[in-house]
Amino acid sequence: MNEASLTVSNPEEIVALFGTRDRYLRQVRDVVGVDVTLRGDEIRLKGTAEQVKHGLAVFAELRSILKKRGELADSEVQDVLGVNGMINNHHSKQATEESINLFEKARRVVPRSAGQTEYVQALRDNDLVFCVGPAGSGKTYLAVAMALNALRQEMVKKIVLCRPAVEAGEKLGFLPGDLLSKVNPFLRPLLDALNDMIDYEQVKRYMERDVIEIVPLAFMRGRTLNETFIILDEGQNTTTTQMKMFLTRMGTSSRIAVTGDITQTDLPPHVTSGLPDAINRLSQIDGVAAVYLTGRDIVRHRLVREIVRAYDDDISPATRRPRRKG
Repeated sequence: MNEASLTVSNPEEIVALFGTRDRYLRQVRDVVGVDVTLRGDEIRLKGTAEQVKHGLAVFAELRSILKKRGELADSEVQDVLGVNGMINNHHSKQATEESINLFEKARRVVPRSAGQTEYVQALRDNDLVFCVGPAGSGKTYLAVAMALNALRQEMVKKIVLCRPAVEAGEKLGFLPGDLLSKVNPFLRPLLDALNDMIDYEQVKRYMERDVIEIVPLAFMRGRTLNETFIILDEGQNTTTTQMKMFLTRMGTSSRIAVTGDITQTDLPPHVTSGLPDAINRLSQIDGVAAVYLTGRDIVRHRLVREIVRAYDDDISPATRRPRRKG
């Protein structure tokens, strides 16, 4: 692992370099593959020697544009990443093949680890994909990106995102407000992922037209969803009965992604989680895939990987990876 740093003493320059809501920073991370953090007036880069070299070249070019024009445009950042982010032709071709095109102002989401690449390929090749992994490994984010890609290529007509309304220590009845207000905190992570990829106004229009629907798992009962990309987040918090109910909502030309972390189940101790049970039952069926991400696939703050590793020692045998049939 190699490291390098840039000193940027002007806070306004840092804001301009990183972009609104850090969107330019995320693009550099996605395309170059380098980890970028800010410590005081230092931008620190960490990755392979090639990634760090490319990252330094990208920031040098962006700073040069800022010095000349005083601001950065989206097109300029894309141009710089096209030149400096993927200098090696083989790397450029590979990144293009693996990336997920959002058809949103030339935005692409690029898998940042071998596990994430396997996951994206599984989503492309199968109608039902289970993904198990720790917090920050990209399970939900990549599934949402693939759903948007399918929608904008007209492979599906609708996206449905759902979660079980089960969280540690809280009950819906004790939360303030009406039903929508009560379930909003549980569904918020899915909406955050959407807003990170496409403009807020576009998300709003999709939701008003019922093209994108975000619902609690309980609201799925009795429905049949055709030509829909359906994502179940926090699947470890479903019971076996709930998981069966959810999976059987799948209609003609639909696809399902189920994500979860089986080490963070919030179900009562005596209740069996539906996620490992479903993987055991279904993973050998043609068109069904199960992908396991690990700490090596965590792409959030560098400390998240260390936090997950620190807690892994306390995982009970009951929450470890389920066996595979065959």
